[in-house]
Amino acid sequence: MKKSRAIEVLKKQLDEIPALKKVREGDKKYRDWKTQTLAVIKSVFGEWSTNYKEANDSLFPQFFFDPIFGNDSTPTDYHARYLQGLDAKDTMLRGMITEVELREDDRTSCREDAVSVIRNICDRFHLVVRQLRKRHEDRPALDVDDEYDVQDLLHALLRLHFDDVRAEECTPSYAGSASRMDFLLKSEKIVIEVKKTRKGLGAKEVGEQLMIDKERYAAHPDLGTLICFVYDPENRIANPVGIENDLSRDTERFKVIVLIRPK
Repeated sequence: MKKSRAIEVLKKQLDEIPALKKVREGDKKYRDWKTQTLAVIKSVFGEWSTNYKEANDSLFPQFFFDPIFGNDSTPTDYHARYLQGLDAKDTMLRGMITEVELREDDRTSCREDAVSVIRNICDRFHLVVRQLRKRHEDRPALDVDDEYDVQDLLHALLRLHFDDVRAEECTPSYAGSASRMDFLLKSEKIVIEVKKTRKGLGAKEVGEQLMIDKERYAAHPDLGTLICFVYDPENRIANPVGIENDLSRDTERFKVIVLIRPK
């Protein structure tokens, strides 16, 4: 649920509490409010969240015990406890609203989640390649020999997690010529560029190409993060961490992440 919508529905439940103080605990209006409030919290935070569990325990306690009034409570005592409970639920909802307000922007959060997924794919890419070489009954291996093979396998892995994966998206003209980026995740505003090291394409050449790619893609309207995945199965790059640190950076418009794998 989007941040603005989450705040809206939580505030709606909060704003109904003053009216609930004018009815009794067993009133249908209060029972309906409890059910709706729990549904809202589940939708905003998820069924397995601490917020949902604590709200469920508060709104629908499994056991009743009144440590303040004991068994000789009067109707007035019960109503006082009911009002105290509403005050506690008021505090609970205000805390949840503050938690949502402190969340990062929806688009930024979504992009960071997507970056984590892509990073995990790249981290385990070589393990997938090695597994594909092991076929049943000595069948021919499914190997990754060149950069196109890397792109094809990466494309398949991305489709496991993202619905809209655009391959070979055109970029605006740079230095008098246009080119194509390897992958664009439009909703997440992530561009993925793929390289595979080979003879004649080592650390120096990869670095030069990535610097050019960064400038070429900078004008693309859907670029928020540029991920450069360098597949180096033969360990031609002697200092992958150094290259990553040198080329990964935040610019005013977008973020650059370089991932050299395996390392």
